[in-house]
Amino acid sequence: MKTKIKPTFESVAIHGGKGNKDQYGAHTTPIYQTSTYVFEDVESGAKAFRHEEGGASHVYSRLGNPTVEELERAVCALETYSLQAPESYQGMAFGSGMAAITTGIISMAKGGHVIAQNDLYGCTSQFLKEEAPGMGISVSFVDTSDLFMVEMELKKHPETKLIYLESIANPTLKISDIKAISQLAESHGALLMVDNTFATPYHIQPLELGADVTVHSSTKYMGGHGTVIGGVMVAKQELFEEAQTFLYRKNLGGIAGPMDAWLTTNGLKTLPLRMKQHNKNAMKVAHWLEAHPKVDHVFYPGLKSHPQHNLASSIMKNGFGGMITFELKGGFDAGISLMNNVKLCSLAVSLGAVDSLIQHPASMTHSIVDEEIKKAAGITDGLVRLSVGIEGVEDIIADLEQAMSNS
Repeated sequence: MKTKIKPTFESVAIHGGKGNKDQYGAHTTPIYQTSTYVFEDVESGAKAFRHEEGGASHVYSRLGNPTVEELERAVCALETYSLQAPESYQGMAFGSGMAAITTGIISMAKGGHVIAQNDLYGCTSQFLKEEAPGMGISVSFVDTSDLFMVEMELKKHPETKLIYLESIANPTLKISDIKAISQLAESHGALLMVDNTFATPYHIQPLELGADVTVHSSTKYMGGHGTVIGGVMVAKQELFEEAQTFLYRKNLGGIAGPMDAWLTTNGLKTLPLRMKQHNKNAMKVAHWLEAHPKVDHVFYPGLKSHPQHNLASSIMKNGFGGMITFELKGGFDAGISLMNNVKLCSLAVSLGAVDSLIQHPASMTHSIVDEEIKKAAGITDGLVRLSVGIEGVEDIIADLEQAMSNS
């Protein structure tokens, strides 16, 4: 008897989301651009609403849609690729990364405390600081790259239900020890949710390292072409049911639309190819920046100068990703000048597209973040975030060189 060979990550990226064969034999899953579904008869509809076997498979696209479900299966297959029992996990797709993040936090931390990483995506930080407390969720911020600080915060807040962090922090690129933090969380009866947007499952699979939930802005690397807004979350089906996360998504209305889901599923098929080139280009750009006289410091997990380089090397697969941040010696004004002089790089506040995107957190994405939180997180006036694209790397470097020369 032949031993079944496990497919490669690349093959799973292409085939992992496929469900039942289309009735017309379509090669790719069609866009089911419909708001509602027709029942065969009253009994079929009644069973569907009662969630009984034999009922209609779909009722209303705010509750579920065949195109959206393919994306959910595809992302789940990638995030659980290295797990022994992936069948117990499930994906959920949302209309945006923030819809996924907030729905996850609200459903899993209700009535309790959240320990959050202190350097987070600006809107996540704002939600936790300003909105979550009004929903009965208390929040404290800590440097999750410091395990001692995480443990002390858990002891200080025994009511903690959730620890929230980013696998690669936005925008400082700090790396946290997901495995060690997951063990701390478990020992204190808390869950660990990891935003894996920057790393993608190509580089890090948080569930393999012990996280309970992984979440993404699929707008970024998963879509890959700057054409969609979306979010995804993966966890054990049992956890989703216990937290009633499906119910929250239904009633908050955050499910992904079929067109965005279809585009994202297509993007996933080339994710390994794109990430390989993002990583290759970023490493070269990081080394070039590190030697530039106008750059004070470069933050990239692949550089030996990165504070958590050894940790990154131990948990990251296939390289270190396509995100770089660097500190300009000229501070705030130098950052603005660089933004105004780039030509090839697009001045844009997203990331993970095939083209290089650059932005200045102090004057843009993190201008809304509390000053104390920014200071504690190391988000300084001269910090620049660069999403390295898959263009010819010599062209990216030439653009940065001319922009700095004119700054």
